[in-house]
Amino acid sequence: MQDTLTHPVGVHDARYRPIAIANWLMGVALLVFAIIVVGGITRLTESGLSITEWKPVSGAVPPFNEADWQAEFDLYKTTTEFQTVNQSMTLAQFKFIYFWEYIHRLIGRLIGVAFAVPFLWFAWKRAIPPGYHWRLAALLGLGALQGAIGWWMVASGLVGRTDVSHYRLAVHLLNALLILGGLAWTALDLRQYARGNTVPARLTVFSLFVLAVLFIQLLLGAYTAGLNAGYVSNTWPLMNERLFPDGIDWSFGILSALANDPFLVHFAHRWWAWALVAVLIWLARRVRAAGSRHVSIAIHSAFGVQILLGIATVMTGMHITLAVLHQAVGALVVMATVWGIHVLGRRTQADTVISRPLPIHG
Repeated sequence: MQDTLTHPVGVHDARYRPIAIANWLMGVALLVFAIIVVGGITRLTESGLSITEWKPVSGAVPPFNEADWQAEFDLYKTTTEFQTVNQSMTLAQFKFIYFWEYIHRLIGRLIGVAFAVPFLWFAWKRAIPPGYHWRLAALLGLGALQGAIGWWMVASGLVGRTDVSHYRLAVHLLNALLILGGLAWTALDLRQYARGNTVPARLTVFSLFVLAVLFIQLLLGAYTAGLNAGYVSNTWPLMNERLFPDGIDWSFGILSALANDPFLVHFAHRWWAWALVAVLIWLARRVRAAGSRHVSIAIHSAFGVQILLGIATVMTGMHITLAVLHQAVGALVVMATVWGIHVLGRRTQADTVISRPLPIHG
């Protein structure tokens, strides 16, 4: 009796470059991390509506002279944000907010090139191991979708509003974090492949539970940013001297308040964090029991720093440096969580045939 899966076909094929592809994906993940950080700066400096048109190719060229700058400024002057909030803004001030939105979009274009070109090269060289073509194509598709979501978000704030829709902002941020997690997960699978284990890790029921708790916290964080809910209280653990805040608008029901009221969103975000901490401690303990102490330390470190940054951000009245660091470390929490659930989901060839009859030869 012979297990035909114990000797995976192609794992030693010299064409396949799992380590090179994994390193490339982690490089792209670093760029995604950078754009998440710059996106936080863009949000906190109210720069997101400074570029009023979506030009994926020609938009990569910034204004070069005063006439070009004045033309961009004139377009911004047609927005409700300028007409309602920034009527006294000077051209110099406009250049500052334009800079951050331009850098944000420029990194987005760079990510597209940094992913698409090597992907095509690896595919042409037939260096992508079996089963990974569709995953890489899906990540490329998510990246293209992210650009469209970004414009969809910006368009919501150009007319009739002084800010973008917090729902669309949440979709934009969560999709970026999904891409970040997908890049990390695929890179980890490829590193396992390079060690001879061609079976990808799986999502367990426990892992899905952890991701659900994390998703809720990330969604609340996105709503907090989109509603400027971080500014409603600068005290901790109480909110304006109360455990449960005053001023919540219940007129459309609790679900509407949870999605739209800045006081309740802020309250939910700060206290759901502790539910997430409990779940991540549980995850870290299971990861350590699985023999990956360094991954357990990474999880503890990420959420520990994040909690401290969250408290400091609130108590300093949303100091921009701390607020940006809070968003950055939030992305690291996602990465550490993905790393942990990947450890728990790893399988070997033997695992895949436990419940399957083995072929009999001879």
